[in-house]
Amino acid sequence: MQLENTNIILGITGGIAAYKTPDLVRKLVAKGANVRVVMTQSAKEFVSPLALQTVSGNPVSDDLLDKDAEAAMGHIELARWADKLLVAPATANFMAKLTHGLADDLLSTLCLATPAPICVAPAMNQQMWFAEATQANLKILEQRKIQFLGPAQGEQACGDVGPGRMLEPQEIADLLAQETLEQVLAGKRISITAGPTREEIDPVRYLSNHSSGKMGYALAIAAQELGATVTLISGPVNIPPPAKIQTVSVSSAQQMYDAVMQTTHNCDIFIACAAVADYRVQQKNHQKIKKSESELTLTFIKNPDILSDVAHLAQAPFTLGFAAETQNLREYAIGKLQRKKLNMIAANDVSDSTIGFNSEQNALSVFWSKGEKKLDIADKQLLAMQLMHLVAQRYTEDTND
Repeated sequence: MQLENTNIILGITGGIAAYKTPDLVRKLVAKGANVRVVMTQSAKEFVSPLALQTVSGNPVSDDLLDKDAEAAMGHIELARWADKLLVAPATANFMAKLTHGLADDLLSTLCLATPAPICVAPAMNQQMWFAEATQANLKILEQRKIQFLGPAQGEQACGDVGPGRMLEPQEIADLLAQETLEQVLAGKRISITAGPTREEIDPVRYLSNHSSGKMGYALAIAAQELGATVTLISGPVNIPPPAKIQTVSVSSAQQMYDAVMQTTHNCDIFIACAAVADYRVQQKNHQKIKKSESELTLTFIKNPDILSDVAHLAQAPFTLGFAAETQNLREYAIGKLQRKKLNMIAANDVSDSTIGFNSEQNALSVFWSKGEKKLDIADKQLLAMQLMHLVAQRYTEDTND
């Protein structure tokens, strides 16, 4: 059990996702954790303290000045007891309080008083998540090494669709368990490409693809959380740059190639997660092409093969490629692994609209010269952590051969 004998304070704030917290407690206890629940007053409007006491096996705390605690200093006792403090769900209001160091109830006071690492699972309306104030608070909290689990994207209680949903209890428990593992990539330098590229046709048109960049960004965050120093080379995406990660923004395949070649000489592991255009127009028009004929003919030439060129360097880093396939996934992935002389390849079936491009979830089949492993469908943040652990394992074994 990955959380065996880990003392976890679960802080619950007043959001509709609080109804999931009894199940979250059960998932944490099943992994071996000792859980004590702290609720805000508004949280009790959404979930019963008695239910949480029953599943945790411990009394629920909600009073800053607990007369039954030693010297009435319950917040200090709890702060010293905790190995981790998890706030789930964390509302926009609570994030603002945490950012500005307010301590007007037991939970917010614990966040100031505990030396334990703090994890936050946000849950709010998508417009509140995107609000300038919330995003500013997010950046400040990430700089203070507060770890964010989610949010996920999907339909919300208010009917909106977008980011802001709390991760499911199993996903939170799995991610928290991953955090108890050692920093398996400590000291390693990793370069990761993410997102699509854009190949200009004229000043107003370009060729691109459906890649959202979510998987590559999740990999960068997972690698950083496992101790690596990460450089993220990103095509055009609608994702804010991750805090504490050097991000290089590019547009075309050639620009991505140039950025990669400037960083690979100084990295241990290279991960090519970007969906790079195979071709570009031979001659880009400097003026907008006018609609005149019934047909338009464009001549395309090949873009440089970033992944192959990195893998064939004289001092090549450990190289992981991605293969987005619509058929014969295993055959094509292994062929690419061998042809490009990669250390590993992760393949996914993009014909399934529920995973892959633009989805919050993915599933991967990972291959290397002497083995393979399937990573079942999961939130991309969790899947990225699983894949990075596998990369760390394979990297260690390859360098020790």
